[in-house]
Amino acid sequence: MLDALLSELVARDGSDLHLLDGVVPKVRVHGALVRVADAPIDVAPLVTPLLDVRQRELFDRDGEADLAYEIGGVGRFRVNVFRHHGGTGAVFRLIPHRIPTLDELQLPHEIERFAKLRQGLVLVTGPTGSGKSSTLAALLDVVNKTQSRHIVTIEDPIEFVHEDAMSTFTQREIGRDSATFEDALHSAARQDSNLILVGEMRDRETIQLALTLAEMGTVVFSTLHTNGAARTIDRIVEVFEEDQQSHVRSMLADSLQGILSQILCPIAQGDGRVPVTELLFASTALRAVVREGATHKVDSLFQSGRSEGMHRLDDDLFRLATDGVITGDDAIRRASDTSRFDRFLDLAAD
Repeated sequence: MLDALLSELVARDGSDLHLLDGVVPKVRVHGALVRVADAPIDVAPLVTPLLDVRQRELFDRDGEADLAYEIGGVGRFRVNVFRHHGGTGAVFRLIPHRIPTLDELQLPHEIERFAKLRQGLVLVTGPTGSGKSSTLAALLDVVNKTQSRHIVTIEDPIEFVHEDAMSTFTQREIGRDSATFEDALHSAARQDSNLILVGEMRDRETIQLALTLAEMGTVVFSTLHTNGAARTIDRIVEVFEEDQQSHVRSMLADSLQGILSQILCPIAQGDGRVPVTELLFASTALRAVVREGATHKVDSLFQSGRSEGMHRLDDDLFRLATDGVITGDDAIRRASDTSRFDRFLDLAAD
């Protein structure tokens, strides 16, 4: 039954399958949840056989576990299995079988400069389901097709599988190939790596190592579940104790090369979603702002960097709404400063 439900997810061009004990299965299609069965199901017998010994221990101890699942000829899925008040649940996220291009993802072409870096930290941020993994996979694919480099990916679980082109990949899965992100990062430093993808910077130790490696001459790509460049900078610093924060700000100022924040918004006509982005590149001014802990000044940097493609999320929302790609209502709902969107309220009233 599980494979049939996942096949239905793929057939409907959906992104996620949601399973909960006592609830009718649903798939997410272009942002909306749609039923794909007539009756509730018992989830545990479907998903617990997918867990290996380590994952079962995590599930029993923590109430959740991550894994990857693949059906030949259908697709590969990232899976989160969890306990909830009604029993067992799981969400299966479809991983595209082909790595998308930056153009296909409709991302700003300026971010290709991240693929040309020789050192430093690049962060892709946004909420769960905003396409961060796809963005990073597309960037790695640019590197793979244009440069001879050793790329180490550290993920939990591995999502996109890369085939060597000009670059050489080492792809490591937490729990299977290394015990922790911290351990895997220590090893990556000894593996003659040019670029390291850290699936997520989850804790202080991982962030500390990522900053150190980026300072030492490695390119580090990673993600955070934050919204916007200023909040991302603050989040990294706030993970550390107060007496360490000045040093961390200095490390971040030296290593940070850019932040791409993204969300997905429904398109105005038809089905599908479009990325809305905020893009900040490193500059002398940004490094000073980070060192000073003056992230309230970040907004002023976007204007001076406009010629490089830098922009705030509100700028992209305004552009997409003006072009009719998204509705004014959706733009207003996601904007930080809604006053500049008054014209869309007037249009809606007409």
